[in-house]
Amino acid sequence: LIRDLHDSLGEVPLFHEDENAFREKKSNIKHPLACFFHLFFRTSAILIYLFCEFLSRSFIANMVTIILLLSCDFWTVKNVTGRLLVGLRWWNQVDEDGHSHWMFESRSGTSKNVVSISDSRIFWIGLIVCPLFWAFFVFSSLFSFNIKWLAVVIMGVVLQWANLYGYVRCKVGGATKLKNMATNYFGLKLFKKVTLSSRGIQ
Repeated sequence: LIRDLHDSLGEVPLFHEDENAFREKKSNIKHPLACFFHLFFRTSAILIYLFCEFLSRSFIANMVTIILLLSCDFWTVKNVTGRLLVGLRWWNQVDEDGHSHWMFESRSGTSKNVVSISDSRIFWIGLIVCPLFWAFFVFSSLFSFNIKWLAVVIMGVVLQWANLYGYVRCKVGGATKLKNMATNYFGLKLFKKVTLSSRGIQ
């Protein structure tokens, strides 16, 4: 791995993008154990939260189990599965002046270890879908006045969205690139809309 802030953009496919560029790469799962644990901790935490009443009547036992699973998931995704499945790693460090800096690592373009499309899809799907569940749990806890679970679901949101935010920034190269991507996307949509409108007038 080499440290890189911007040059890793073409190395790992996000969702279905760059599909043609990765046709020659293996589509089979190269790291089945990493894929398993990438999904195991986060899905287990969600399932225990949903069915905790059937598993144990102890709120403390369920809460501790979910927090442990979320913590294991955060560490595993941040330090292991991201590096193995998509060749990315991120962390945040504070310098001596108290300023926070985002640091990123990615495989070099000449690396012999080619990223598997299947590994990449499993990584990104798990990374994106599971935080949406915890965001939903926050709203459901608020609307149902289930206050005792609010701290747990907020922790789920914070830990899983932190990994999602870190890897998206790692993928696109920081906040500036995120802004440029959003601007280009909406600009393209506006251009297509204007073009179609002009054709309809003609």
